[in-house]
Amino acid sequence: MKDIVVGMGEALWDVLPEGKKIGGAPANFAYHVSQFGLPSCVVSAVGNDPLGDEIIENFTSKGLNHLIERVPYPTGTVQVEIDQAGIPQYEIKENVAWDNIPYTARLEQLAERTKAVCFGSLAQRNVVSRNTINRFLDAMPQTADSLVVFDVNLRQGFYNKEILCNSMKRCNILKINDEELVTVSRMFGYPGIDLQDKCWILLGKYNLKMLILTCGINGSYVFTPGTVSFQPTPKVEVADTVGAGDSFTAAFIASILKGMSVAEAHAKAVQTSAFVCTRPGAMPILPPEIIG
Repeated sequence: MKDIVVGMGEALWDVLPEGKKIGGAPANFAYHVSQFGLPSCVVSAVGNDPLGDEIIENFTSKGLNHLIERVPYPTGTVQVEIDQAGIPQYEIKENVAWDNIPYTARLEQLAERTKAVCFGSLAQRNVVSRNTINRFLDAMPQTADSLVVFDVNLRQGFYNKEILCNSMKRCNILKINDEELVTVSRMFGYPGIDLQDKCWILLGKYNLKMLILTCGINGSYVFTPGTVSFQPTPKVEVADTVGAGDSFTAAFIASILKGMSVAEAHAKAVQTSAFVCTRPGAMPILPPEIIG
């Protein structure tokens, strides 16, 4: 395969009130990209343990291509509590397999065939995986139409200004939500202006192709140099919001790669994430009317 879309970082078990489900933003992203018919691959690491076996078996059963290394650390787990509004709260275990993704010859070969990659801040909390992500980005083709997506994805205290700044310099598409934007703005020293102005500043400062801002029930925006697309959030019966943002990113990137305009891709992303909110867990099967 070539022109592969890669989700890179944490692969883990979300331990939800009703039981455990496979999670981790990169796996969610790669899975939904594959549902839109594009070649995708999830890159991560799991332990030499039954939970690791089960992740690999699950990805294989879903037909999801993966480059998952086995490492001498436990497979990652996250305790997820869902509040009354369906919003997840996370307790993320530390020093686990996905903190220690090795850079290998196989991974370098994958990087050389990658058209788009999505990575976040969480998988960079440990220097091993952080260095692997940066080496992967270095090995990717540096073409005008390559997409490097930084989905900020702030979790607990697992981020700092240096990691965020480097990641924004490395990406050409930034995905951030309204709460994260407030946190990042405080950290970077411009807290007193409205959200849209903050987005324009980041777009220009880091020379981005696009900046995606999601605002929960208040809609979402895609900023490109000189233009902005807005989509309201559909009203749906929410089962939970786990993985909704990842499905948004996946649908948007898949649509852009298929040649859709920013506005068309944005509408598809909103439709996709709204559907995912109506199903429990992060990886429901999308209906044909969304994929088509």
